[in-house]
Amino acid sequence: MARIVIGQYYPAQSIIHRLDPRVKLAGTMFFISSLFAIRNWVGYGIALAALVGVIALSKVPPTFMLRGLRPMLFIICFTALMNVFFTPGEHVLVEFLFLRITLEGLEQAGKLALRLIILIVSSSIMTFTTTPIQLTDAIESLLKPLKKIRVPVHEIAMMMTIALRFIPTLMEEVDKIMKAQMARGADFDTGGLIQKAKSLIPLLVPLFISAFRRADELAQAMDARCYRGDINRTKMKIMRLASYDYVAVGILAIYGVVLLLVGR
Repeated sequence: MARIVIGQYYPAQSIIHRLDPRVKLAGTMFFISSLFAIRNWVGYGIALAALVGVIALSKVPPTFMLRGLRPMLFIICFTALMNVFFTPGEHVLVEFLFLRITLEGLEQAGKLALRLIILIVSSSIMTFTTTPIQLTDAIESLLKPLKKIRVPVHEIAMMMTIALRFIPTLMEEVDKIMKAQMARGADFDTGGLIQKAKSLIPLLVPLFISAFRRADELAQAMDARCYRGDINRTKMKIMRLASYDYVAVGILAIYGVVLLLVGR
């Protein structure tokens, strides 16, 4: 559970926590999109410096944030290795049978690994500094124009937020079920990859039952509180942009211009 950071909220008194959730959500989407437009190391350096600055301002411990990368290390390493061995290039460094390591492959692997790391950490910052309710309001507000074509914006935002919120809960349930199975003699550590995958099958049935039970309890609780979606719904807190929100938007604009000039 200590490795699962997706969907968790870290309470702190910081300027990033006080930002309007719409600004944080739109800024995160803009920052992630900008990563795919970077073509050189200077651009990645600017993106990394911007990310480090936001982490410092958020007052979230870097160790707490970086440990969210541990479950993704296999994917990052595997993707980087595929680029190392199968990216064509003119400057061949090592060649063995059908495997060829080129300078271009190493550069591509490094850029891709750095891009994935920045993407994961930047996405985590938004959930660390934004409560699920704020995130729901932000998604609903940004998608509000789609109501004109009868898109259920509120229901979509609610479903996305509930799914994000219940990721840590389901992981905790997996941990409890696994410990219960181990107490009964189950072995999840020995054997090869296929054997370990087969040993996880007994976890699926109780996990699905628990998930459906929690979903039913949540539906009953929402129904008991007369939840009717977006019908005649009012908001206790009206979102309004403050001065520091406009400053954040300006900084994002400057970041985009600088990245456009030197990052391509």
